[in-house]
Amino acid sequence: MRPIEARFSRANPDRFPERRDRLTRMIVRKSLAGFLVTDSANVHYLTGFRGEDSWLFLSKNEAVILSDSRFTDQIAEECPGLEAQIRKAGQSLISMAADRAESIGSQIGFESRAVNVADWSDLKERSPAAEWIPTNGLVEELRVIKDKDELDSLRHAVSIAERAFTVLRASLRPSDTEKDLANRLDATIRSLGGECSAFPPICAVGGRAALPHAIPTDHRCEESPLLLVDWGARRDMYNSDMTRVLVTGKPNAKLSKVYGVVLEAQLAAIDAIRPGVNAGEIDKIARQKIDQAGYGRYFGHSLGHGLGLRVHEAPGLRAGNDTPLRPGMVITVEPGIYLKDWGGIRIEDDVLVTKHGHEVITSVPKQFEEICLV
Repeated sequence: MRPIEARFSRANPDRFPERRDRLTRMIVRKSLAGFLVTDSANVHYLTGFRGEDSWLFLSKNEAVILSDSRFTDQIAEECPGLEAQIRKAGQSLISMAADRAESIGSQIGFESRAVNVADWSDLKERSPAAEWIPTNGLVEELRVIKDKDELDSLRHAVSIAERAFTVLRASLRPSDTEKDLANRLDATIRSLGGECSAFPPICAVGGRAALPHAIPTDHRCEESPLLLVDWGARRDMYNSDMTRVLVTGKPNAKLSKVYGVVLEAQLAAIDAIRPGVNAGEIDKIARQKIDQAGYGRYFGHSLGHGLGLRVHEAPGLRAGNDTPLRPGMVITVEPGIYLKDWGGIRIEDDVLVTKHGHEVITSVPKQFEEICLV
């Protein structure tokens, strides 16, 4: 078997200019003379830059990353061919962006979800010749379809997370606390080549598993036969996201029943994933299964979400979302049932929408007999 590093490609730098060209065509169609990108994930998507505190200014004739001297060499390495403006002492990103907008003197788009009111006011004050136009989701619209390099990174992040979980499962002890497990997962992900955990791991024992985003505590595995683990790895800036339940003691009938309902709902939803089906319809399919079993009011969150540079991104698998699924989308499918003081069951996998259906890119065992450790 080839080493994992050899089985996944690094990013192709040629894709970033093409992405900027696509965005430029979008802003021209919207009659914008320029566009300011301030969301860090979007800056990375368009440039390959992995640092922080940097913006991208686009117009029909230019693309310039606005940054500071901490990142001069990093930008040269990660963004070959991209013009960079490095701010001087006392100069701000806002003043640099405003100067460029002022030189154009027309309508300039900005990311309304990534610019606060104070910064917007400052931009307007510093560039009176420009008109700042709020936009929403332009870069995210591009990000929703993953290319081959992105899928390689996602698969790499999945592989690391799965191997880390295998290590955790093999090393599990009754005396382990939730904190022990979360820390062990995080350390193992890093040791296997992950940049970090995609988010702080959730490890919840017994009744605490009824908290969908439980914060790990000193509760021990031996206190209950039910252990819920929600974790993911980040690699090449891309994230994986999975949830599994482990039965660490003698299973009982209720645990088996509730788990079976959640698994049936998840499998039905995954089976329906294909191009053209609305995201909300996938949520409905899983929700109906749980409703029919009598647990509908104990499933309060959406079925899933897009996955990529952010752990949560478009499209959301939620009621009322009429966004049609398209090939290249990567989504999580994670139904759950949460019973106060008893516990919670959630099963989550990462799924790629393909031309003819779907591919489940996670593979951690989830049949009930496979999750029982005794």
